[in-house]
Amino acid sequence: MSLLGRLFGAILGPESSAVGEVASPPNATRYAEAAGATVDADDNEWRRLSGDSARDLAPMTQQRMQRLAQHVWESNLLANRLIELPLAYLLSQGVTWRVDDDAAQAALKAHWNDGINAYRIKLPKRVRELALFGEQCYPVFRDVHTGFVRLGYLDPAQIETVVMDPDNTEQPIGVVTRRNAKGAARRYRVIVNAPESAFSPRTQEIRATFSTGDAFYFRVNDLCSTTRGRSDLLAQLDWLDAYDQFLFGELDRAHHTRAFIWDVKITGATPEEVKQRASEITPPRANSVRVHNESEEWNAASPELNAYDAGQAARLFRNHVLGGASVPEHWYGGAEDVNKSTGASMTEPTEKMLDMRQAFVGYMLEEIGRYVVRSHWNALERELSTDQVEILDTLVVEWPELTAKDTTKYAAALQQIVAAVSGALAEQLITRETALRLISAMAKRLGVEIDVVEELERALAELPRVPDPEPEVVPPPVPANADE
Repeated sequence: MSLLGRLFGAILGPESSAVGEVASPPNATRYAEAAGATVDADDNEWRRLSGDSARDLAPMTQQRMQRLAQHVWESNLLANRLIELPLAYLLSQGVTWRVDDDAAQAALKAHWNDGINAYRIKLPKRVRELALFGEQCYPVFRDVHTGFVRLGYLDPAQIETVVMDPDNTEQPIGVVTRRNAKGAARRYRVIVNAPESAFSPRTQEIRATFSTGDAFYFRVNDLCSTTRGRSDLLAQLDWLDAYDQFLFGELDRAHHTRAFIWDVKITGATPEEVKQRASEITPPRANSVRVHNESEEWNAASPELNAYDAGQAARLFRNHVLGGASVPEHWYGGAEDVNKSTGASMTEPTEKMLDMRQAFVGYMLEEIGRYVVRSHWNALERELSTDQVEILDTLVVEWPELTAKDTTKYAAALQQIVAAVSGALAEQLITRETALRLISAMAKRLGVEIDVVEELERALAELPRVPDPEPEVVPPPVPANADE
């Protein structure tokens, strides 16, 4: 029996057989195809060795989350503000790399200003999508001769699987895309700024199978036990949609309250006379004249639908969404009960959340920057020297202040602290290092970072050297009988 015949035989049972087939002998052994779904030949290579996490969304649910997040960002004013406000606070004044080496700084500048990388226009889009989709993947294209690096882009909707390290389930090691029309999938090895020897031999073998190229992969709103990121709008999606429906309902309600009809009352008329008069009446135009006798009365009737205070209901729904995103009400135009004092205190939790996202975006840029510098040096030398490794440790991302703070109170406090520690030093109650630490703590509020040990050494070195005093010459004692 053919393969197709055996398959149908297994499905339909022993009584059915394919047309033209000869019935099998009674004692013949029957073979049937095992039930199950067809799998690809290389599926076993990409199955997560650490096991499926019960905290992961199903692939279709992950894609649906990303589609819905993009939809509400485009169509819902409140959702758009929840994404765009943090983005403006983070990137409206720009961001820069700084490293303590001129050659490395030049490599970073060339990478930043490259026409393909185009950080000035692409970085805001990528940070926006990080918040919308919860993850970002950037394939890397490196010139093997010069070490110059260009970043590509992989749509998060095209990611099928993120493979984790079987010996360290919180570390992604590879990204597998969905298959294209030809059935081919791309397989990217996740870039980790650490030597391959940091992974176990089993993990190194798995990473070697990702042959498409290298890529950066970043995710937010995740757990150590999950493999994919989550959108900033995931928890608010249903509430954002409900808020939109409520507002559209209020719009219809407002439209209905403005509608009216003419109520005509005819005293003493029979039903036939009422029908006759109704067929003759036409709605009066503006500034027109209407003439009738005392038996006919006209009134404009409009519906009364003021069943509740819609403004309070809208505020309740809006604050529920804003509170879940740690955004104060007055950031979205609701400032009924907010003054300068309460506004400043309500903004502090939001600024802490923005600081956390700023730290993560800074980590992304630092990882990319280190890779760019290392790639530049690897094109010149096979291995990095100890000095170059130390230079990489100095690479930082410099951010401007998130908000313009009132520095007058900090300046006054700094003046008081300086006066206090000066008095304590004069009385020899504290050391110079402790005094400088107190000053540094307040200077940090003004945006100035002070390395206490290094600053103290420099300050002592700049003190003018006072010449040692000449030893005092003490005359010898005069004998008691000197006069004699």
